[in-house]
Amino acid sequence: MTLSNPKIYTSSYRASRIARSFTMQLPRAFIEYMARQLLKRLSESGLVQYEQPGYVTEVISQVILDELSVEDRINDEVRKILEQHGDQMKQYGASYEEAFKVVKKQLVRERKVIL
Repeated sequence: MTLSNPKIYTSSYRASRIARSFTMQLPRAFIEYMARQLLKRLSESGLVQYEQPGYVTEVISQVILDELSVEDRINDEVRKILEQHGDQMKQYGASYEEAFKVVKKQLVRERKVIL
């Protein structure tokens, strides 16, 4: 298995963001189970071959966690942006909720993310 940037998917990579909203709804054990099942089905169908199932399962688990935490990272970035522009928002009477929606929508569109 070849990765474009294998460093970010090793077991030493533990993003603190992972333990947030959506990912907390799915226990780590369940995500690892999904990764094992995915690997099992891919290998049974002949689509992948590997020598280290533990490592490949860890990579798949990390990718799943990363994907589940995309919205959390975007929300964090939106909060930072709005903190920086809090005075302007007060000056124009913009509500935090509306500004949050607008900025989040813009970031999602720019990054071509599906939430």
